[in-house]
Amino acid sequence: MAFADLSNVLQMFGGSPVSEEAQDKLYKQVLMMTLAQASTADANIHPMEIETIQQIMRREAGQDLTEVDVRKALRSDVNKSARFRKFLRRARAQLTAENKASILKASVDVIKSDAKINVLEIDFFNQVAEALQMTPAEQFGLTS
Repeated sequence: MAFADLSNVLQMFGGSPVSEEAQDKLYKQVLMMTLAQASTADANIHPMEIETIQQIMRREAGQDLTEVDVRKALRSDVNKSARFRKFLRRARAQLTAENKASILKASVDVIKSDAKINVLEIDFFNQVAEALQMTPAEQFGLTS
């Protein structure tokens, strides 16, 4: 998956329902972008964060990413703070509650991976939860 090329993802925002395959692609793209942003939230990309992103993407998306793939996603223009939040707000309508909870949990995993959590990372997490409009119950997977 080319992380810098979002044309296939952005076409999903036309307002019409998307196929399950397209929704899955969107989930994987949002997951990767969120994890990349989480790793840069404190302006210090720890090698353990990159390794954690690779493990999460393998587990959640079935994608084996190289360190180069992850670093390319880190440099994506969409990962600029304002653009990223706008992208999340647009994507949330196409994501399931389970997708959103998975994205938040994976973000926590990346944030905790370097064993230091700071206020910038906490602020990032809160912004993601707000952009995805996740209630505390939804954040912990308590949906019916």
